[in-house]
Amino acid sequence: MRQEENTIEGRNAVLEAFRSGKTVEKLFVQEHSKEGPIHTIIREAKKQRAKVEYVSTTRLDQMSQTGKHQGVIAYISSFEYATVEEILAKAKEKGEAPFLFLLDGIEDPHNLGAIIRTANLAGAHGVIIPKDRSASLTATAVKASAGAVMYTPVAKVANISNTIRELKEEGLWFVCADMDGTPMYDLNLAGPIGLVIGNEGKGVSRLVKENCDMTASIPMHGDIDSLNASVAAGVLAYEIVRQRRG
Repeated sequence: MRQEENTIEGRNAVLEAFRSGKTVEKLFVQEHSKEGPIHTIIREAKKQRAKVEYVSTTRLDQMSQTGKHQGVIAYISSFEYATVEEILAKAKEKGEAPFLFLLDGIEDPHNLGAIIRTANLAGAHGVIIPKDRSASLTATAVKASAGAVMYTPVAKVANISNTIRELKEEGLWFVCADMDGTPMYDLNLAGPIGLVIGNEGKGVSRLVKENCDMTASIPMHGDIDSLNASVAAGVLAYEIVRQRRG
């Protein structure tokens, strides 16, 4: 993987990396920092015997890819993407019907990270992204996930449509977000399900949409006609959560 995929920035993300058991190869800390959260991170680093280097703010700024390092940057062992089979196994271990997020061309790493965060909080078992024309687990995405990427497996696949067809054989149903779809409150979204979120500008591609069983729209009552992709994912995800609980 590229080096950016080995970098974590920001206090919450770095702390979660330590607490989730990730191998931190090196921790860079802003010199002379006396803030409590920084000391907590250093304490975790010492527990794991991670190498700590104190550097100037200027050096951290030069190293940073997000521009929001908050005084700490960590290099960790390369992220290992999960397999789709491992995500399904996670659901089985929990005795739960699979709940997956499939992202059809999300390009903004901030959106990717935010969606992974939502997936984690909504109890989804994993996130599936395409190998091409998609944001990946860069430092920006990891930071935007607020540490959720440490707990929610992410799988990369060659083709989202093919993956949907394969998962249908495992008993999953698929719903995609679409402005012209059926209002989400009128759909049965319980049971084993995959939530498909499309590209920020183009939405879900035609072929992927054709492979979905349902299209869901979010009722809009304002003066603009669409939600940010990560916000739409959150709204739909929690309607699924509500129905799964009920």
